[in-house]
Amino acid sequence: MRILLQFPEGLKQQALDHAESLEREGHEVFISSSPTYGACDLAIDEAKTIGAEKLVHFGHAEFHKIDFNVEYVHYKIDADLGVLKLSSAGLAPYQKLGICTTIQHIHQLDDIRNFYEKEGKEVFIGKPYGFAKQNGQILGCDIGSSASIDRHVDAHVYFGGGIFHPIGALLHTSKPFFMVDPFLKRVERIDRYREIYRKKSTGKIAAAINAKSFGILVSTKNGQFNMNLAKLLKEKIAKAGMKAEILVSNNVDFDAVNNMLCFDAFVNTACPRIGIDDIDRLRKPLLSANELIEVIKIKEEKK
Repeated sequence: MRILLQFPEGLKQQALDHAESLEREGHEVFISSSPTYGACDLAIDEAKTIGAEKLVHFGHAEFHKIDFNVEYVHYKIDADLGVLKLSSAGLAPYQKLGICTTIQHIHQLDDIRNFYEKEGKEVFIGKPYGFAKQNGQILGCDIGSSASIDRHVDAHVYFGGGIFHPIGALLHTSKPFFMVDPFLKRVERIDRYREIYRKKSTGKIAAAINAKSFGILVSTKNGQFNMNLAKLLKEKIAKAGMKAEILVSNNVDFDAVNNMLCFDAFVNTACPRIGIDDIDRLRKPLLSANELIEVIKIKEEKK
């Protein structure tokens, strides 16, 4: 079988070993060298171009159904749970805890639950309602497991490395939020980011109030493509008496977008995290769909 392997950046160093293993089984193996931002970013076009019969995607769980033979290889990480003890003092005032993590640590959720229950806590693990597949699992763009239990808990606990995933959950919940990082052996309460990102959103809206032309970003990545939303937003902009065009690309190149000086502002319909994490990479305001609606509302009120 002709197979294309795809790895996220952190696992690319394992590419040769996996390729050689499959070749020993008699397969013809190719490796995608392109970056991937998750299971929303599968190398389907590359696989079809080289005539591959299967894409093996490492490090992420299934995101959504694809009309292609895709095998997902989860990458489990057995992180040291000893760091949980460091969280006990900060969590002392909170009786009901919501727990979330990434796919790499889902298999450790029961042990994490048991730790906090032994400390007398009532533990909640939410069910996903978007692209995530496992209870307690969050993605950068899917925080349903946390949002679904926000009203039931006194605080949230994210177990895992890095701040990318918990920031997404934090912005869609309202309770105290703790990040427990087993790799840095660190516990941090990250509630302050809610206000930081609220101010950034307010600033983007204010900066776009006088905009007369909008570029609507559409990604052709299989899990990010949202042309229907882009067309709807273009119609709303036109009805408000402004200009808009839809800008299509696979990967959002911020240098290229910055060169489009004919637009006063941009609207993101691709990965929602672009409008959160990458706004400083554009010289013009980069709005979410909701922020655009707020801009139009303010403009209408000023007429």
